Amino acid sequence: MTAELIDGKQAARSQRKLTTDRAAELNDEPALGILVAESDKPSRAYAKFLSKRGKKIGLRVDATTYPDDITPGRFAEDLSEVQQGVDGLLVMRPLPAQLDPAAVDELIDPRRDVDGVHPHNVGLLALGRPRFIPATALSMLRLLLSTGIELQGRRAVIIGRSPTVGKPLFQLLLSRHLTVTVCHSRTKDLAAVAREADVLAVAVGRPHLVTPEFVKPGAVVLDAGYNWDDDAGHELGDVHPDVAGTAGFLTPVPGGVGPLTTELMLANAVEAARGLAGLSTEVV
Repeated sequence: MTAELIDGKQAARSQRKLTTDRAAELNDEPALGILVAESDKPSRAYAKFLSKRGKKIGLRVDATTYPDDITPGRFAEDLSEVQQGVDGLLVMRPLPAQLDPAAVDELIDPRRDVDGVHPHNVGLLALGRPRFIPATALSMLRLLLSTGIELQGRRAVIIGRSPTVGKPLFQLLLSRHLTVTVCHSRTKDLAAVAREADVLAVAVGRPHLVTPEFVKPGAVVLDAGYNWDDDAGHELGDVHPDVAGTAGFLTPVPGGVGPLTTELMLANAVEAARGLAGLSTEVV
């Protein structure tokens, strides 16, 4: 058996066209603001990448860096100032140690919260009435749906419980009537639990954690891992390439979850602009 690779690049192109069309319906150019710690080189690079992608769809992306030793009070002031001038706001993680992530989440206007981290938006997703869905989790669902397999009643296992991937993906899969198990660092016999899955989703940031022994033959494996390898000169997924010999479907790294995630993040910013402008919005 050789897994069928799920083409995230093609899905990203389709989403880009949709987002471009919806951005064009706005009277003013929509804007996404990004806050990044000055020493966080990966986040700064990603913000620059989002800016380039944004130009292609008619979205302005403004990245603002702040000092690593910023006080919580000053950070709140800076966030408020940036937020007032944009339609959507993204605060890159991880945050400096002195900033409480939960407190930062609550500073974000729920109407501009493109990452879906404000408690109000988290609650709406849990209730099945989402305003913004975290882009990586939504990308994984979209790519899963693209396989065309019947999902109702299937068993899903998620490895990773982060607030922007594992937890929202749990809600999304549950809404599609899968039976969902969420695993983490304290899960006993992780490989045995994973082997029960018809759909295995992985997002933990540990390169090649998932090997063939974790995978049920024919399963759909969704890899949201991003681990930069200096020696190889490219990113590695959380799933070992040898899994392709066991899985039925597999998202490659690169070229799987990542490209669509970027487009969905930008789409969330456009939807925020449409909402603030009083236009119809939709879960992208």
